[in-house]
Amino acid sequence: MKEMHGQIRVWALVALALALSACPAPRRPAPALPPVTMPAGAPTFPGAVPFRVVADESLVRILVFRGGTLSSAGHNHVIASRNLSGTVWVHEDLTRSGFQIVMPVTLLEVDDPQSRSQEGPDFAHEVPQSAREGTRKNMLAVALLDGDRFPGITLTSLQTRGTRENMQVRTRIEVKDQAREVTVPVTAQYEGDRVIASGEFKVKQSELGLTPFSVMLGALQVQDELDVKFRIVATKRE
Repeated sequence: MKEMHGQIRVWALVALALALSACPAPRRPAPALPPVTMPAGAPTFPGAVPFRVVADESLVRILVFRGGTLSSAGHNHVIASRNLSGTVWVHEDLTRSGFQIVMPVTLLEVDDPQSRSQEGPDFAHEVPQSAREGTRKNMLAVALLDGDRFPGITLTSLQTRGTRENMQVRTRIEVKDQAREVTVPVTAQYEGDRVIASGEFKVKQSELGLTPFSVMLGALQVQDELDVKFRIVATKRE
């Protein structure tokens, strides 16, 4: 009998954790959201050729991993951005090249099956729609990204070193009302009027001024470290 009561308590905790971390899907579709505009005071790169980011061909994926003693009750997540905007400046002198890109947080996709299927066994299971909507609601809430007040994340290059094909870019990431700097490895390809930049890096939410989501005194939580993968396609402006 004691063993049965213990099992009931464990499953009650799991059920509570799931209820706190996911909310039912909305009954009505969300209204269309306006595009996020580039911030004022964009950087300048004299003599560089501007390339416009192509949203339909560009993609950022953020891999989020579960943690805590009840981690098996949660999911790893793939957060995808397919609505990037911005400019890449290309110069023969690498130090005079750079970029500024905006990622609209209100248009982020959570755990779409296609993205999960491309990220390996840690993301093999499809996430129910109710859990996807709950994760998205938590992500855009005031305690995390505060999407109503801060609709975009801005990435601006500060310093570029290396070669034109393989570089290390010191990048300022502006999230909400805070800015942090990270070094991002970038591989670039130049195809006529197109430039393709890709790479992968790790960053901690705490380094960006964010507090990872956590419930039940940390028994179910999101790990601090994120894996960020990106492929940015830009075309020469007319």
